[in-house]
Amino acid sequence: MGEEATSRTLGSDSMILKTGLTPGQHSPLTIPATVMTSLRQPRLAQLGPPLCQKRYFRLLPGHNNCNPLTKESIRQKEMESKRLRLLQEEDRRKKIARMGFNASSMLRKSQLGFLNVTNYCHLAHELRLSCMERKKVQIRSMDPSALASDRFNLILADTNSDRLFTVNDVKVGGSKYGIINLQSLKTPTLKVFMHENLYFTNRKVNSVCWASLNHLDSHILLCLMGLAETPGCATLLPASLFVNSHPGIDRPGMLCSFRIPGAWSCAWSLNIQANNCFSTGLSRRVLLTNVVTGHRQSFGTNSDVLAQQFALMAPLLFNGCRSGEIFAIDLRCGNQGKGWKATRLFHDSAVTSVQILQDEQYLMASDMAGKIKLWDLRTTKHVRQYEGHVNEYAYLPLHVHEEEGILVAVGQDCYTRIWSLHDARLLRTIPSPYPASKADIPSVAFSSRLGGSRGAPGLLMAVGQDLYCYSYS
Repeated sequence: MGEEATSRTLGSDSMILKTGLTPGQHSPLTIPATVMTSLRQPRLAQLGPPLCQKRYFRLLPGHNNCNPLTKESIRQKEMESKRLRLLQEEDRRKKIARMGFNASSMLRKSQLGFLNVTNYCHLAHELRLSCMERKKVQIRSMDPSALASDRFNLILADTNSDRLFTVNDVKVGGSKYGIINLQSLKTPTLKVFMHENLYFTNRKVNSVCWASLNHLDSHILLCLMGLAETPGCATLLPASLFVNSHPGIDRPGMLCSFRIPGAWSCAWSLNIQANNCFSTGLSRRVLLTNVVTGHRQSFGTNSDVLAQQFALMAPLLFNGCRSGEIFAIDLRCGNQGKGWKATRLFHDSAVTSVQILQDEQYLMASDMAGKIKLWDLRTTKHVRQYEGHVNEYAYLPLHVHEEEGILVAVGQDCYTRIWSLHDARLLRTIPSPYPASKADIPSVAFSSRLGGSRGAPGLLMAVGQDLYCYSYS
């Protein structure tokens, strides 16, 4: 009776719990309704708002959001839209180097004596570069089906710029080689013929250069990486295997291979101090090989040698290393002792290309940090830096053309940039006709006389399955 009265008195604002003291005896315990409400809520709510806001989702296969947005995908879309915009601008109008910069004003300043002959020539080259137009080159071959499937890996013009050696990636895997005859490269119909050979390799080509064994540019020197149980090697490939351009001199030749494992770079010597010799940059050493006698000299280094070039007048071999060091080997000294290092320069990143200027007092070098520097070999200090190049890890060569006064380099972002060699001004930025990707970095060749002594200046760009020509208008 008392319990019922108490319950009726409290009503719905509280609840009575009976706690047993002894069998048959109970003591009423009153708990407010607000406390009971909080007890009924989930425990997760009592842990605080930060934990309640964190929710994790797992994307299962077949989910309709299998391609979520990432910073990398957003950046690639922005780069692609920029590339397409630049291509449209190039197609719509002619490029102008600077405001008020045209042929008539330059000629007038030259006549009035405001420009000397040297400056006039440099400005004329700059104006012609700004007006280069892109045109697709028609490539003919004995096997047209291969042209539609094989992709250009690299191109390399010979000394006279009348031949172009090509390395093409085959669809089934591996690489094959060819030589393009540029003598028929004439406007307005840009047509060339590719001479191919059955020589095929499934090994990666690390480095390529023209070699002058029988005559100027009679062979091609290739450094091939080892594969499985097959060691790496340096191969001398006769150009006559593709096309016989010297019928009275060339004889049917066979390729000659030298077992040189782990070669990163190669260079052929035109110096009389190292006649019929080539150099290969290996892991922590440089190997100098005489093709005729087979004699070898080895020079130990502290890092992998990624770039090489022989000087023509001075008996020096310049080397660029992964550590950022650039050093010269005096060919008159043997590999015994420590006197063979003639010059030492230093970059902050791995050196990917070295180019000696014609007077052999300056050297151009680029590294994997995107830095391009012009070094004075007499003072061992860099005197000029060319801004805008993009590189993080790729092996990207430099192309120096003193006759035209320009420097050409392709960046990892697939843009081809042209600088003035004399004042480091960026003259032209050319977007790739293909979307930017690691597999489609263009390979270029620039010459003052494309196709031989009667050719016109221009830039050849190989990307994907296509070859483009940017000629002076």
